[in-house]
Amino acid sequence: MVLSTRQLQILEAIITDYIQTAEPIGSRTIAKKAGLGISSATIRNEMSDLEELGLISQPHTSAGRVPSGLGYRLYVDTMMPHSQLDSDIALFLQKMIIENIHQVEFMMQETAKALSWLTGCPAIVSEPYLKKTKIRHLQLVPMDEKSILLVLVTGTKAVKTQAVSIKAPPDYENLNRLSVLLNANLSGLSIHEIDRELIDKLLGSFEKFAHILMPILGAISDIIQAEDDVRIFTSGVKNILNFPEFADIRRAEVLFHALEDRTTLQEILESDPNEKGVQILIGDENSVEILKSCSLIRASYTLDNANRGSIAIIGPMRMDYGRAVSVIVGVLQNMQRVKHALEM
Repeated sequence: MVLSTRQLQILEAIITDYIQTAEPIGSRTIAKKAGLGISSATIRNEMSDLEELGLISQPHTSAGRVPSGLGYRLYVDTMMPHSQLDSDIALFLQKMIIENIHQVEFMMQETAKALSWLTGCPAIVSEPYLKKTKIRHLQLVPMDEKSILLVLVTGTKAVKTQAVSIKAPPDYENLNRLSVLLNANLSGLSIHEIDRELIDKLLGSFEKFAHILMPILGAISDIIQAEDDVRIFTSGVKNILNFPEFADIRRAEVLFHALEDRTTLQEILESDPNEKGVQILIGDENSVEILKSCSLIRASYTLDNANRGSIAIIGPMRMDYGRAVSVIVGVLQNMQRVKHALEM
């Protein structure tokens, strides 16, 4: 699609004004505000062409025009201003992230708050995705005649416990012997490294207590799975009510519920590992159905060479893309500083 310079100027004027006002814009308003030096009649003709191309639409016959998803895409790809954050905001982000370098969970919470505050949009942040929890040490402890307690220390030195229902559990001495056997075979492994061959070996070594192995392995898997689950933080969800597009409370509630659902949040944050930098998805470009009338700006970050997390903001298609991208880039730059500090 090739547009003339004048058509691009008119499209930019429509989008810029609509981002600020959320009101359809007519040819006379563009003639007054944009300073293009052309008549409103000429602007009307160009707007008709832009409408035929699917870049703008007319909500009502007596109304002005509003941008379409395709129009926003062209704007983002070719006209969106790229600005640096104000120095005080950049310093705020740097201080917030660096000060919490050794408190990753708190840093993620504060990052979500900062994104929401600086953009006025709901923000989502996931912690770095690890899924490599290792078994450091475990101990089996008798509880009563029908259960034992599994005490598991992970590779990060987190101590987790889980009761395991067992018919006729071994006595203390045998549980100690089985604990030693499990540590000898499982220490340093993730749950994904416990294969059939290793299980068969353990079953043979457990002898008359072989019946308790699978419940124990199931409990180990449950603990590690819980550790491997990525925590996701949201902030500013109610900010969506500040946008006229969500004045219909039923529409807003649908988005509220979506942003409370872990599965939906994971889908929103899930990006192609081959994608680099900031991704902007507009309207129908979103794979998540609830976002088909929204825009999503998303990016990935790493705090070390292996673990990858995501940050995102959600807003109406009328969001201030330039501002939102500059904020996300500012966060990413400071995440990179954290990464370098961790490597030192």
